Amino acid sequence: MSGRVVIVGAGQAGLQVASSLRQDGFAGSITLIGDEPGLPYQRPPLSKAYMKDGDAARLALKPDSFFARADITYRPMTRVSAIDRLAAEVVLDGGERLGFDHLVLATGARTIRPPLDGLDLPGVHELRGLADARRLRDAMAQARRAVVIGGGFIGLEFASVARAAGLEVTVLEAADRLMGRSITGAMSARFLAAHVADGVDVRLGARALAILGTDRVEGVALDSGVVPADLVLVATGVRPNSELAEAAGLAVANGIVVDADLRTEDPRIFAIGDCANFPSGQERIRLESVQAATDHARHVARAIMGAPAAPYAALPWFWSDQGALKLQIAGLSTGADEIIAQSDEDGAVHSVFAFRDDRLIAVETVNRPGVHIAARKLLGAGVAVTPAALIAAGHDLKALLPPA
Repeated sequence: MSGRVVIVGAGQAGLQVASSLRQDGFAGSITLIGDEPGLPYQRPPLSKAYMKDGDAARLALKPDSFFARADITYRPMTRVSAIDRLAAEVVLDGGERLGFDHLVLATGARTIRPPLDGLDLPGVHELRGLADARRLRDAMAQARRAVVIGGGFIGLEFASVARAAGLEVTVLEAADRLMGRSITGAMSARFLAAHVADGVDVRLGARALAILGTDRVEGVALDSGVVPADLVLVATGVRPNSELAEAAGLAVANGIVVDADLRTEDPRIFAIGDCANFPSGQERIRLESVQAATDHARHVARAIMGAPAAPYAALPWFWSDQGALKLQIAGLSTGADEIIAQSDEDGAVHSVFAFRDDRLIAVETVNRPGVHIAARKLLGAGVAVTPAALIAAGHDLKALLPPA
């Protein structure tokens, strides 16, 4: 198989497409374009391990030698300004054009900047890329009081690291529970209790009104008063980078709209990872997940190679490290109408089984890797598990797995 493949976005998804194409025997040209300096790197550790050790070298996904060995043209610090679909070319800043037979958009997402005064004050940070993480880590070393605006994965992961480093930490979450878009209420309550026990001041239903300061940040204003801060992390979610596709006339709706093969309405152009809105059952979803990004990439590489394939249907799974707790999620609990939770002797929830229409759709665990792996196997195999069957099996998912 030959031809020209151009990949826009050099994160986990984009790099995986390039790597998978070569592994699958693609003999044509591959160009990987990224807008950051340096080698493609892992993003999940930025809010966790990197905050602790500052070792950027450990983040690299591939060594520099990989690109020459795999005959992949890697172009860092390069921005694509337009897609010319008629000419089948991408236009780079400066006017250079690159032709393609297949184009993969792996443009990711960016931090949502809420409409707050003071966002540009020194001491106010976001955390999306390595440059952000470097600045935030340096600031953390000099800070005493940190305020995190947003109680999602990234904000809570940073809060755990900052608290362990000795900072006073306040988390402001506008909703009535933590990680509300991602996990069940039972698991959310477990993590709230854990952060409070670690000394984090968690305020639910707390909407930031403004970030205060003159020469640098001094606090965050709420209805109830001012929370002092010399460091603020804004972690209020992300927005997909879909402008390039939209300007090219491709459909966009909470991401770049693709079909079950991850193709846009232009069959030469695919979208994958955080920027892609794809069908899942009777719904359309967009996932911010490393595993989804790599699964997307492998699927698209096979599609480019012309391999017959079923519609994309990989099981979503996620994880988050917060202090001593490792949260692992298999499946999506959205729309769950029944929950079964299991707790330790002290009452702390360690496993949550979410059902919809009498069928298991997701399993959340804390420090239970064996249960997580069994859940992935069970859900990935499409085994129908009812609440009654789970209870009859003593909540042992391994007992419900089909024979090997």
